[in-house]
Amino acid sequence: MRPPVLSVGAKVAVAVAVAALCVAGAIGVLVHRTTAAGQLATARSGLDQELLSAAAAHADGRRSDARLDPPDLPGPVARAVRGDVRVTYLQQGGDHPVLWAATRISDRKVLAIRRSYAPDMDSLAALDRTLLATGAAVTVPVSLAGLLLGVRMGRRATAAARTAERIADGDLDARVRPHGQDEIARLAASVNTMADALGARLEAERRVTADIAHELRTPVAGMSAAVGLLPPGRASELVAGSVRKLRGLVEDVLEVARMDSHAATVETEEREVSAMTRRAVAGLDGVRLTVVADAVVATDPRRVERILANLAANALRHGAPPVEVEVDGPVIRVRDHGPGFPADLLAVLHISGPQRFRTGSRTGGTGLGLTIATGQARLLGARLTFRNRPEGGAESELRLPTDNPFTPAP
Repeated sequence: MRPPVLSVGAKVAVAVAVAALCVAGAIGVLVHRTTAAGQLATARSGLDQELLSAAAAHADGRRSDARLDPPDLPGPVARAVRGDVRVTYLQQGGDHPVLWAATRISDRKVLAIRRSYAPDMDSLAALDRTLLATGAAVTVPVSLAGLLLGVRMGRRATAAARTAERIADGDLDARVRPHGQDEIARLAASVNTMADALGARLEAERRVTADIAHELRTPVAGMSAAVGLLPPGRASELVAGSVRKLRGLVEDVLEVARMDSHAATVETEEREVSAMTRRAVAGLDGVRLTVVADAVVATDPRRVERILANLAANALRHGAPPVEVEVDGPVIRVRDHGPGFPADLLAVLHISGPQRFRTGSRTGGTGLGLTIATGQARLLGARLTFRNRPEGGAESELRLPTDNPFTPAP
């Protein structure tokens, strides 16, 4: 199972929240250490002054809070005062911390004074709680601000991605509305520029295709008429066959041009799927038709038959017999027993549909069969998919729309 992928907005929000936590934590640690050091230095200085006053009172014979040679004097303090120095020492063992101050007043006597350091530690703990509450109070709104910023950036990036997907699907009028002058706005402008360039290029290609087809139509018609005047023979048959192929190619190019210019119209009728399939494959040797279940659909029968004829002819030309055509309600499958679609061609068919002047050939070739089939299916609102079967061979599946289906009479 793949782990969930965070969106750009979520990543920005998490990054801002982590940065806010780090800054708040660093400031809290710095304030804690600075306050603790200053607080301890103040306490040491004050206790040292009390020790000096106690030493003076002891010298004058007056009483004070200091004690001579206290039995609970910490070992580090006892060793330090042997060097004839005054010592302040924080003893943290036991139930409560204790601050000591000691000095030697004679060769063998040590005067020491002690104070509880617990109130100072309580004060430091209260400061830590205040810092924690303040850090949380600052981190939460900063994190929310980061979340809002991340969501906004994520939405803008998602809008650009969806527009690019629409353009890839053929909607060349899709555009992104750039906002601001940051990198995402630049990305949106780049997507719009790409769409403009792609649209201009495709429009130029469509015009060239249509112009060439129209220019060829007249001479091809003249050639077709001239073929009828040739004397019978093998040469005239070859010429007639070539002219028929050329005329078919010109008609295919014109059909593509009409679909590209959205000039094609759909004439809807209610027809049986099996009847349309039989007419489509009639006259194609090596095609075996099987009707698993029949259905009546409202569609353009001429375009459906054109799709099926192209798919079956493509399977015969580039696959291996027998070619099986199966009708299963509104779904028609065309299978062959050849090597199947090449991996690179299948990837193109899945992503962007057939390329012009390239057939489903397993060995190469040019043509418009799959391009016309895909365009006709798009006009009908049908779904045309291509795949390789696990047991071998290529399969094309046409799924006709069934918005208003009904069961044919027996």
